[in-house]
Amino acid sequence: MFEFSWPWLFLLLPLPWLIAKFKPAQHSVPQRLRMPSFASLSSLAPKITAHSWGVSWLEGLVWALLVIAAANPQWLDEPVALPNEGRDIMLAVDLSGSMNEQDMEYQGRYVDRLSVVKAVLGEFIEQRQGDRLGLILFGDTAFLQTPLTRDLSTVSQMLSEAQIGLVGRATAIGDALGLSVKRFSQKQDSNRILILLTDGQNTAGNLKPEEALILAREEGIKVYTVGVGSDGRGGFSLFGMGGSAGSSIDEATLKHIASETGGSYFRAKDVSGLQKIYQELDELEPISDEAQTFRPQLALFFWPLLCALALIMLTILIKALRGLKQEA
Repeated sequence: MFEFSWPWLFLLLPLPWLIAKFKPAQHSVPQRLRMPSFASLSSLAPKITAHSWGVSWLEGLVWALLVIAAANPQWLDEPVALPNEGRDIMLAVDLSGSMNEQDMEYQGRYVDRLSVVKAVLGEFIEQRQGDRLGLILFGDTAFLQTPLTRDLSTVSQMLSEAQIGLVGRATAIGDALGLSVKRFSQKQDSNRILILLTDGQNTAGNLKPEEALILAREEGIKVYTVGVGSDGRGGFSLFGMGGSAGSSIDEATLKHIASETGGSYFRAKDVSGLQKIYQELDELEPISDEAQTFRPQLALFFWPLLCALALIMLTILIKALRGLKQEA
């Protein structure tokens, strides 16, 4: 369906004619000095007026095209129904300095932990059609990178742009959990699922994990915790070659948080460990939401705008050619 966003702008079409009609007449100033070269131009005036109708017609058409463009013509496709069932899932990703350790095997080589998390979560996000996802990044503190949204491409883009050390080098697990509680408290009907990925233990932040756990339990948030990092030797660590990279994970706290909230704890020593969370989340019953529709829109304002610019150039060219002809 074709329509104009602001059709009332067509009221401006007669504006140039009204200005020309009701503009106060300019009083001629008595000439004190006569110059023959100027006087000779008076004989050309009727000739110029007689042939100026073409330029005036073009200028009027330019104005009409500009008004049409300003009214924002657009094409609306048929309404598309959006998914009205899904889950609300908040992802909390650790960006502390230890996430830079290259102790996880991916596609036949050892890479850093954050790269594996990005790769696996990127696939996870793509499969969450119908769900609302949000993204929390934490280090010395936690901040909301993306609120809960069905725009999965934006969530994936924000995750891919995350960098180690963006919010400090420490690990504020309590703050990440507390921030998710705050965001979920604004949602009345929600599954309230948090996936918290970390490779360490709480070393920073204003809120202790035990305190945040109490808040999460009261709000009915189900927390799935993921300990990221390999136990084995082989791979490169910034803190030593082939060290036991996984030893710093506070598994006791992560398991306690998951069990107290009805979630589960996963140990991600490799890619398959991270992917195990997919199946369990798919088994959760989605929450129904209000039905919503979306109508794809195609903007068309640039067509009359381009035509107006072309006619402006044509008008300038006509005036320039006439000026050269008169001088000849």
